[in-house]
Amino acid sequence: MQTLQGIQYLRAVAALAVVLFHAAERSGVNFAIGAAGVDVFFVISGFIMAVISHRRPQTAGAFLKDRFLRIAPVYWIVTSVMIFGAAAGFFPNLVLDPLHVLGSYLFLPVPSPNSGALWPVLVQGWTLNYEMFFYGSFAATLLFPQRVRLPLLALTFIGLVLVAGLMPAPPLWLNFYGAPLILEFLAGVCLGRLWMRGRIPGAETGFGLMVAATLGFATIFILNLPFGTWICGPLALIAVIGILSLEREQTLPNLPLLSYLGDASFSIYLWHTLAISVVVKFGALAGLGGWLLAWTAGIAGSVLGVFAYEAIERPFQHLLKHGRLSFRLPHRQTAK
Repeated sequence: MQTLQGIQYLRAVAALAVVLFHAAERSGVNFAIGAAGVDVFFVISGFIMAVISHRRPQTAGAFLKDRFLRIAPVYWIVTSVMIFGAAAGFFPNLVLDPLHVLGSYLFLPVPSPNSGALWPVLVQGWTLNYEMFFYGSFAATLLFPQRVRLPLLALTFIGLVLVAGLMPAPPLWLNFYGAPLILEFLAGVCLGRLWMRGRIPGAETGFGLMVAATLGFATIFILNLPFGTWICGPLALIAVIGILSLEREQTLPNLPLLSYLGDASFSIYLWHTLAISVVVKFGALAGLGGWLLAWTAGIAGSVLGVFAYEAIERPFQHLLKHGRLSFRLPHRQTAK
């Protein structure tokens, strides 16, 4: 699939929002709305999978293999760094439990011995547990004719949410996989179908949608309003529709740095908390605090993510695809 620059821009913004959310949280200031970057990621993920499966039909097995090799190796590397770091005493607050560690490697929601929450060793990896569930569900639909794939996926995800919501005390696994968050993947898949059929609004409508989404997120942040999936999910969907509308009409500006950060967004997402922890610890000792510490930690987390992208993710992906390592930046092509 050739690159859609607008999607890259949104991936970059979503990743940086999550980074600043974690940096602010550790620095004692509020940027809770940054967590909505996850909602944007989920909509984008559904959209990309729908477009890929349309443009490059695959068997269920081939699809799962591609997704697994894209996500698992780098995630396992970061998880292993956390585990060995904890064993060596670098993360004294991280309690290791064999079952929890195994669940972390297998993308399964196992209660953490640290908090009881369904978080893996690398806390932000909880989103990848949802990603893998979505990939598995999406791959299962590939076993059926094209016309029934989306209805089957919709029936599965909506059914899970309804059952989990109606049960007075759903089991942990159902409470996790039946969270309304999974509907954001479904919304992205529906949007991907519309994109492939050319049923996307024009640039003027797209610009209006982008403004509406930005104002929505900004209002939540400025007024410190409560929010959740039912608010951020639609705002994320509106933002993705808006950027795709501008993409379709070729009205997006060329922003190489933002596009590059979109490429690096997965590594930024995975690695940033390690740098944030170090900066916050030493920043506090140096008397830093508030937004100054948050921005410093956020920048450090982003820089570490970019370094990991260049040193680990990109060479490793090149090795998997071409059988050899490469540290050269590839020539990029943009297509609509």
